[in-house]
Amino acid sequence: MPFDQLKLENQLCHRLYMASNSIARAYREPLSKLNITYPQYVVMMALWEQDKITIAELLARTAIDGGAMTQILKKMVDKQLLKIIKDDQDRRKRFVQLTKEGLALKKKAASIPQQIKCNFTSINSAQVEQLMQLLDLVVGDLSE
Repeated sequence: MPFDQLKLENQLCHRLYMASNSIARAYREPLSKLNITYPQYVVMMALWEQDKITIAELLARTAIDGGAMTQILKKMVDKQLLKIIKDDQDRRKRFVQLTKEGLALKKKAASIPQQIKCNFTSINSAQVEQLMQLLDLVVGDLSE
């Protein structure tokens, strides 16, 4: 029995793993200039879209694990990029809000998506869009 089903070359999951690692490496240099990691960048993008949201909303938008989010937010508060605010009506609810420094970082980060996109020399814009749609389907199927 050849066990072809166990060869790495036959695994979708391994290709996704390699792609994820490659993308993380591509972001490393531009994000290091901003002194943030990729997960911190994801949080910032969510907050640049809509500031002062609950931690629960931030978790839903970013799909970052709750335990990891706690550590990410702590480091970002230490960097003075955001602050955590308690809700006056519900003590259990906390809001995440950008600081002046966090808002200013948006302008510095504006060119990063295009920098990363320029690394995709083998696929065109339509294929990038198709890939995003396919990955959305994969995530949707595995999230159910």
